[in-house]
Amino acid sequence: MVLLLFVDLDPDLAALRPLGGFFVLRTVPGTAGAPHGTTGALRGPLPALAQAYEGAESERYGDSIAFRVGKVADALRAPEPRVAASVAHQGLAARLWSVALGCAALYGRVPDLGPRLLHWDPDAGAPDDLWLSGVRPLPGDAATLAGTVLDDHLEPLTATLRVRYRLASGLLWGNAASALAGAARQLDGWARAHGRTDAAARARSLSADLLAHPRLAGTGTLTGTAFRRRSCCLYYRVPGGGVCGDCCFPRPPRSSPRAASG
Repeated sequence: MVLLLFVDLDPDLAALRPLGGFFVLRTVPGTAGAPHGTTGALRGPLPALAQAYEGAESERYGDSIAFRVGKVADALRAPEPRVAASVAHQGLAARLWSVALGCAALYGRVPDLGPRLLHWDPDAGAPDDLWLSGVRPLPGDAATLAGTVLDDHLEPLTATLRVRYRLASGLLWGNAASALAGAARQLDGWARAHGRTDAAARARSLSADLLAHPRLAGTGTLTGTAFRRRSCCLYYRVPGGGVCGDCCFPRPPRSSPRAASG
C-alpha cells in the first residue's frame, strides 16, 4: 500500500517549482494579472483566459488568441496559421494539465483555475506564462481535474480554434490527451527520482482516469506512462519539425498537407 503524503496548498504553490517551467504557477497578490514587481508602466494587465476564449479584446494584446498564434507562427516559421494554432493549443494544454496534475499529486488538492482567475501573457516564450489571482483549494480527484481543465478551459479553447483555424476536433482532443500524458510522464519521473512514490502513483492513477474521460477516450493508447496518439498535431509541417515521440506517424507524411488533420 502506498502512503499518500498530502499537505495544504500554500499561497505560492512552492511545491511545483522543482518540477520545472511547465508546472510552475505564479500567484498574484493585489491586482489580478499584474506580474510581481511591475508598475503602471505596463500597457494594461495580463488578460484572463476567459477573455481569450470569449474573443474579448484585451487592453494589452487585443485578440489574445490571434496574438499567441501569430507569435508561435513567427517563432516556428509555420507554413500556415492552423499549424501554429495546433502547436499553441498543445502548449497551453500542457501548462494547464501540468499545474493541475502536479498540485493533485503533490498536495492532494488543486487550486481553482477558473478562466476568470487564471491570466496569461500571450507574448511570453515557451512554456506559456500563467498567473493565478488567488489560491482557492478544490478537491484533487479526477472529476475535479476534468471539470477544471477539460470543461473550463479546453472545451472553449477547442471550440474557438476549430472555428477560427479549421482544426479537426480529433486533432485538438489528441493534443489535449498528449499534453496530459506528457505531464504525467514528467511528474512520474520526477517523483520517482525524489523518492515520492506516493506522488508518482497518484499521477499515474489520475492520468489513466482522465484519459478514459469521454472527451479523451479513443485519442490514443496508454501503456504504463507511454502514450501513442491516434492523430497528429501537424508539427511535422514546421521546417525541420519531424514527428513527436507519441505521434501516430513513424515518420513525417509525404502526402497531402491535410493527411494528418483528423
